[in-house]
Amino acid sequence: PLITIQPSRGLIDEKFQITVKNLLPGQAVTLHSLTQSEDSDFWEAFAHYVSDGKGTVKVAEDVCLGGSYDGLEPMGLLWSMKPAPGSRPGLRFRKTDVCTPVVVRIAVYTGHIGDGFTEASALARAVTERSYMAPGVRRTDIRQGGLRGTLFVPPGPGPFPAVLDLWGAGGLVEYRSALLASHGYVSLALDYYSTQVMEKSPDNNPSLEYEYFEAAFTILQDHPQVASDRVALLASSYGTSVALRMAVYSAVMHPRCVVCISGSHVQPVKKSISNIYVEMKTNLHKVPYDENNYMIMKSLLLPIPTDPNKKVDVGRIKCPLLLIFGEDDHGWPTVESAEDMEKMMEAAGNRHLLTTLSYPGAGHLIEPPYSPHAYASKIIVVQIELKGMFTPFYFYFKVTMLWGGETKLHSYAQEDSWQKILAFLDQHLYRS
Repeated sequence: PLITIQPSRGLIDEKFQITVKNLLPGQAVTLHSLTQSEDSDFWEAFAHYVSDGKGTVKVAEDVCLGGSYDGLEPMGLLWSMKPAPGSRPGLRFRKTDVCTPVVVRIAVYTGHIGDGFTEASALARAVTERSYMAPGVRRTDIRQGGLRGTLFVPPGPGPFPAVLDLWGAGGLVEYRSALLASHGYVSLALDYYSTQVMEKSPDNNPSLEYEYFEAAFTILQDHPQVASDRVALLASSYGTSVALRMAVYSAVMHPRCVVCISGSHVQPVKKSISNIYVEMKTNLHKVPYDENNYMIMKSLLLPIPTDPNKKVDVGRIKCPLLLIFGEDDHGWPTVESAEDMEKMMEAAGNRHLLTTLSYPGAGHLIEPPYSPHAYASKIIVVQIELKGMFTPFYFYFKVTMLWGGETKLHSYAQEDSWQKILAFLDQHLYRS
C-alpha cells in the first residue's frame, strides 16, 4: 500500500488530500494522525474507512465510518485530534514557534482499530508539514518604549493593509498574526496580558493604558510598508474588551474595521480595562462548576448591565464591526453580549455597521481552521488586588476553564469564520 498527501507542505488553513492506494478491494483500514506539541505532548486522531473496488481510499471523497469523527470530512484527521491517552489533563494545542511547521504523521493500519497504534504495524506512512508562516514572511520582535509584540510582514514591497492582533489572556500569541501575514496583511501580535507587561502598567489609570495600545497602533500606521489609512483590529476573548474600548473612546486609534471573536462589551468604561477582573471578583460566589470541576466563567459578567458606565457604548462605533461567537460558549457571555450590542447599535442608528456570525454548537476558543478543539483547558488566572489608586498587586493561580463546543460543529465554525474574516478584511482593507 501507498499513502500520499497533497500538498505535503502548506499553510495551516490550506486543505490537503490524503489517498491510500494498492489496498485490497473492500479492505477495512484505519487512518491515524499523530503530532507532538512543543510541550512534548502527543495529539492524535483515527478514522475508519473501507477501500473501493480498486483498492483505494480518498479521504476527501469517501465517508468515514467511525473513529474520532464520521462522515465526509477531508480535514477530520486534523481538527478531531485529542491528547493521546495518558496525557496530562487540561491541554490545549497552541503553536509557539511559528517559524517551524506543525509536523503531522499519517499512517494506515489494517482493520478498524481504536488504540494500540504504537504497537501495531502500519501498512504505510506519510508526513505532512502545515505552517503558519508562508515563505517570504518576515518576523520581527518589537520591544519599544515598554511595548512588547511581534511584527509580521508579507513578502513584497507593499504598502499593505495592517491588522493589530489582540488575543485574550495568554501573553504574546503569534500564530494568527503569522497566518494573516501569509494572506497579505502586516500584522502585529501584541502582548498586553503577561507578567512582563501587566506588572509595569499603572492600574486604574485609563489614559496610560490607552497609550500602550495607541503606541502599538501607531507603530503599524507608521511602518513604511503599511497603508496608514487601512489598519484594522482583530481580537479574541478578553482582547475584544480592548478592541471595542479603543475603537469607541481612543482619540488616536481610528481602525478601518474591527473583528471581535468570542468577546463582550461589558467592562467598567471609566476605569482601567484590567479592572474588568476586579469587577468580576465581586461575583466569584456566582461561579458554577460542572461535574468535572471545570469553571464556567461566563456567569461572572451576567446579567448584562443596563448601567452605561459598565459597558462600551458601541452605538458610537464608526467603522464596520464583525462579531463572531459560538452559541455553546461557556467562557464568556458572548450570545447575551451580541444581543445587547445589536440593540444598542440599532437604537443609535449604526446597526448597518454590524455583521454577526453565530455558530450553533461552537464554544469559546474559535481558532484558525483545522485547529484541534479544546472543550476545556487549564489557564493561569491573574488575580488583581488594588492597594490605593495606582498600586496593584498581582497573583496567579491555575484553573480548568470550560470553553464549550461540540468538536465537529466547532470545527465547522472555525473553518467558516476564518474564510469570512479574510473576506471581511479584504472588503474593507483592500477593496474599499
